[in-house]
Amino acid sequence: MSETRGIAGTQPVEQHSSEKPKLKRRLGRGLNALLGTSEAESEAPVHLVSPAADEISLELIERNPFQPRREFDPAAIDELANSIRKHGVLQPLLVRAIEDGYELVAGERRWRAAQQVGLDNIPCRVVELEDHQVSEAAIEENLKRQDLNVLEKADAFRDYLERFGGTVEELSKRLSMNRSTVSNMMRLLELPDHVQDAVRHDRISGGHARALLPLPPEAQMELTRQIEEQNLSVRRTEEAVRRILKSGLAPAESATVAPPTTPEPSSHVISLQDQLREALAARIDIRLKKKESGQIVIHFGSNDDFERIVGQLRNAA
Repeated sequence: MSETRGIAGTQPVEQHSSEKPKLKRRLGRGLNALLGTSEAESEAPVHLVSPAADEISLELIERNPFQPRREFDPAAIDELANSIRKHGVLQPLLVRAIEDGYELVAGERRWRAAQQVGLDNIPCRVVELEDHQVSEAAIEENLKRQDLNVLEKADAFRDYLERFGGTVEELSKRLSMNRSTVSNMMRLLELPDHVQDAVRHDRISGGHARALLPLPPEAQMELTRQIEEQNLSVRRTEEAVRRILKSGLAPAESATVAPPTTPEPSSHVISLQDQLREALAARIDIRLKKKESGQIVIHFGSNDDFERIVGQLRNAA
């Protein structure tokens, strides 16, 4: 322990050599201000290295490895490039220093448009952030500024939890989102590949996809085909799902074959099933065999997903 004297007349200030000075800025307030949002302050610190924008060579800036957006609209990039030609880059990029240059934290659309224009340098603000904070910033920027595809959001949430751990509730708080919203988006990753492909390419909407979740995979694919061929609305899709669940049959058979004899789940059981799905961000099926017996089935899509679910169950226990 060392002793440091300040201005004359003040008391000595004790400093512990093992302690690091606390950063005054935090991710929620500091970064949201830079991104142009106004969410509540979070606990993750962010240190702004360059309060004023620095001109940095575009060649030294690398793409954000945690960028959740898979595709960028070429027309939107062209429009932004035309604006840059006329007015320049009005808002600096957010970057962090890495070994051989800089890495984007926020502003990939501006970065791409500036490359298209042929700029040599671009204004940037440099921040100090850990990997998990960079991932949060990338999600935050895309959620608040330009909507991602619903499956891109789900991919980003799952990737964050698998990389950095934590629960759905903790992540939703860090992003100032409702837990059920995050959980329901992540459940879309349980859909069969064919159905996910239809969502990613806008052949069906996120609302259609959410309506399909209670069905088994074969029924999900069949009803997706009907949505595409018959241009079903989300409301009509929800009605079709209810009919299928009530009959216990595939979409094409539900109108002609008698329903099975297994007990129909009560509204209370369905509500509990939905609560479990939200809490674990996974597909949960409560299957009744008799009036007072059955199974609770938890589905997982990967080893990391399995470990995440088991970790949440252990924490709850």
